[in-house]
Amino acid sequence: MPRTLVIMLKLPQAGRVKTRLGRDLGMVGAAWWFRHQSARLLRRLHDPRWRIVLAVAPDCAVHSPVWPTELPRLAQGRGDLGQRMARMLRSVNAGLPGGPTCLIGADIPGITQSHIARAFDSLGDHDAVFGPALDGGYWLVGMKYPRRQPPGLFADVRWSSEHALNDTLTTLPGYRIALIDRLRDVDTIEDLPQTTRHFSR
Repeated sequence: MPRTLVIMLKLPQAGRVKTRLGRDLGMVGAAWWFRHQSARLLRRLHDPRWRIVLAVAPDCAVHSPVWPTELPRLAQGRGDLGQRMARMLRSVNAGLPGGPTCLIGADIPGITQSHIARAFDSLGDHDAVFGPALDGGYWLVGMKYPRRQPPGLFADVRWSSEHALNDTLTTLPGYRIALIDRLRDVDTIEDLPQTTRHFSR
């Protein structure tokens, strides 16, 4: 079955992306970091074992030249983070044979092809997979049959908190769930690698 990796991206505009980081780094610096981090991530995760689809916000960014033109794009649409994630998981393979789908954000510098491969491999004998983040959230969610997601997936999740992963797991009752590598996402300047932090200042 075809594998799809969805990468959720915001247009790297000052004051509209990584605003918590921007409080320390400046909004222009935070947008600069996100733009270059996203570009590095897209290059690093290119792999024939899966196709990459960009889920972009705002919706008008589907035509932005910021990202590689050869990558298909979908508008995230309206709703909170959970509603947009559920929509992307459900609709990204519309018109194609359904297959395992993983979804990530672009603000985790440590993601490698090996992490993504491990997530897809774990869906061989699990219904869903998560990559936990150090702060209690998660950097990856994947589903073996994303079109069959349960009603209420991601409902009432306390996003941007230490409860996000546990809250999400409660929306998947009876699912066989795999947990893979724990990675750090970037929300504040203290989360940045030391070299990047020094350069960005």
